[in-house]
Amino acid sequence: MNPKDELRDFLVTRRARLTPQQAGLPVYGANRRVAGLRREEAAMLAGISVEYFTKLERGNVGSVSESLLDGVVHALQLDEAERDHLYRLVPAASTRKPARKAPSRRRVRPTIQRMLDLLPTPAYLRNGRFDILAANDLGRALYSPIFEESDRPNTARFVFLNPDAPEFFTHFDRIQTDAVAYLRAEAGRDPYDKDLQDLIGELSTRSDRFRQLWAAHDVRYHRSGTKTFHHPLVGEITLDFEAFALPGDEGQRLNVYTAAADSPAADAVALLASWATAPPAAALPVSGAHGRDGADDLQ
Repeated sequence: MNPKDELRDFLVTRRARLTPQQAGLPVYGANRRVAGLRREEAAMLAGISVEYFTKLERGNVGSVSESLLDGVVHALQLDEAERDHLYRLVPAASTRKPARKAPSRRRVRPTIQRMLDLLPTPAYLRNGRFDILAANDLGRALYSPIFEESDRPNTARFVFLNPDAPEFFTHFDRIQTDAVAYLRAEAGRDPYDKDLQDLIGELSTRSDRFRQLWAAHDVRYHRSGTKTFHHPLVGEITLDFEAFALPGDEGQRLNVYTAAADSPAADAVALLASWATAPPAAALPVSGAHGRDGADDLQ
């Protein structure tokens, strides 16, 4: 990935999605050729010259002040994730570095594994590529279709390349959109990470849907929310999740799923727990438990 191209495409797509009406600008004439903001309109809103905005959009930047970038953020109505992405892309576009192997982000510290094992609810550890690095028994049970696919499970690869993924994740379109938006933000954080580039290249080559979403240049944070699964053992189960970044392990996040007490989801988690700890012969699927026929969330 070329950071200059990334900066250009990001700014162009943010400008294209914002109409003059949304920006509070008057619209003159009926033959407007673009639905989004023109470059001169975005420059005016940002408080900079059209020439400078053009240079910025083309990635021809050197040192850019924070106040100038804040003007662009305001003009294009960027949210927190988009603002952070812009602030990472600008300095990356002004330097040239070769693709490189990033420091290993697969190492799991013993204390983190101990934390996972002590948690009484599904939890797992992943890196910015969506590699699942470690999990407790309940986490493995919840994500069993992904663990069954590979001894080095990767949720992004599962979501875009496994034909069973739409059955496991409900709200599947949102799952795919969120996965790509997170990978795009991760790529902006370190555009020279060769392992990440390799994953993006693989998914772009093998999945039309991934290529379509990647071209949108959307970025997003996923810190908390609700996820619904259609699990082969317990059927439909909706859980709340929290994602905790680990300051001592750059790029790693601890994802923890919980259910409200005395809820159907809590019953399903209890069933998963009994299945996860049962001898293999006793761990038989329970057809239709807490579930429904068929299914249509990736964290």
